[in-house]
Amino acid sequence: MISKTDNPIFAALDTDDLGRARTLADSLTGAVGGIKLGKQFFTAHGPQGVNDVRPDGMPLFLDVKFHDIPNTVAGAVRSVMPLAPKILNVHASGGPAMMKAALDAANFAAEPMGIVRPMVIAVTVLTSIDENDLSAVGQSTQAEDQVVRLWKFAPEPVICFDG
Repeated sequence: MISKTDNPIFAALDTDDLGRARTLADSLTGAVGGIKLGKQFFTAHGPQGVNDVRPDGMPLFLDVKFHDIPNTVAGAVRSVMPLAPKILNVHASGGPAMMKAALDAANFAAEPMGIVRPMVIAVTVLTSIDENDLSAVGQSTQAEDQVVRLWKFAPEPVICFDG
C-alpha cells in the first residue's frame, strides 16, 4: 500500500506490455502520486489489465480521451467508474454537451459506488497538432487560439489543458 500523499506527479506507463507496466507501477509505489495508463494500454488489456497493473490504493489517471456523441461518452465514463480513476479525460472538441455528459455520468456513477468523482479534464489541442494540421481539418486559427476557444466553452468543473 502506498503512503497517503498529496504528490501531484503521475507517472505515464506508456506501454501495452502488461508485465512491463506492472513492473513499472510496482517500482513507482510510494515515489509518485499515481500512474497514468493510456489508450494503447487500455485498448490492449481493458479494465482487467488496469486492475492487474495498479498497486493497491495507487491513484489512476485513465488517459483515454473519450470523444463521441454525449450519450456514448457518458456510457463510456460509467463503464470505467468501477476502476475509481482519480482523473479521466475527454476531448474538448467534442463540445460542451459531451463534456457535461461525461461530468454528469461521473457524478451519477461515483455516488452509489461510494467513490470520489474523478477529476474530468478536457484535452483542447494535442501537442502533436500544429497550424497546418488545424488548417487541414478546417480550423483556420493558431493552435494557441484554438486552445483558448475550446477552453472557454468547457463546463465547470471540467479542467482544460493542451495535451
